[in-house]
Amino acid sequence: MISLENLLKKYGSTIAVDIESLNISHGEIFGLVGNNGAGKTTLLRLMLDLLKPEEGLIRSKEQIIHQSEHWKKYTGSYIDSNFLIEFLKAEEYFEFIGFLYDIEDAELKIRLEDFRIFLNGEVLGNNKYIRTLSSGNKQKVGIIGSMISEPEVLILDEPFNFLDPSSQVSLKQILRKYYAGNTKTIILSSHNLSHISDLCTRIVLMEKGKIIKDCKNTSDNMKDIESYFGSQI
Repeated sequence: MISLENLLKKYGSTIAVDIESLNISHGEIFGLVGNNGAGKTTLLRLMLDLLKPEEGLIRSKEQIIHQSEHWKKYTGSYIDSNFLIEFLKAEEYFEFIGFLYDIEDAELKIRLEDFRIFLNGEVLGNNKYIRTLSSGNKQKVGIIGSMISEPEVLILDEPFNFLDPSSQVSLKQILRKYYAGNTKTIILSSHNLSHISDLCTRIVLMEKGKIIKDCKNTSDNMKDIESYFGSQI
């Protein structure tokens, strides 16, 4: 589905990502974990062609992403609030995305209904511009915006940031439902190991831009990852 080859990204003399090889298969929930500065966000930005590597390449469905835009048709993503159009209201933002993907208004309403509990009555129908929303509600708008087109590949960076506990539980339910049947590929990062453990089928641990563990989500592997972070204290 997505493959990385000899990928190198540097900021000055600092290596942000240095990955010889990585393959993400269709139908995985792929979780990235690591301390601050491990390279997780940089890697996701490289996957979205938001950054250019010094060396190497990334393929999606066998095509190199910086040479084609085909992957944008089936990829949804939310990294941070810079992805939002903050002078729009949430309804206008969703309608704009619907327009880009030729989603009829009636269908858009049906799709938004799937997020009703997650929105908790705080985002839609309040006549508020996105810029005036709380960080948590901006996060919700961004996540929903990335999912409205029902992309085959969904990339989320720290999606649980800014969300209260109820919203975190709701988001996990949404992602599990979205993944049901192994028809989607979800790639996400989180500092919270419990979120990764609850959701992901495969986990990659990064440190200083390198992959130091790539494993299935099993109790033994999670214990090893927890021990790794415990040794950093």
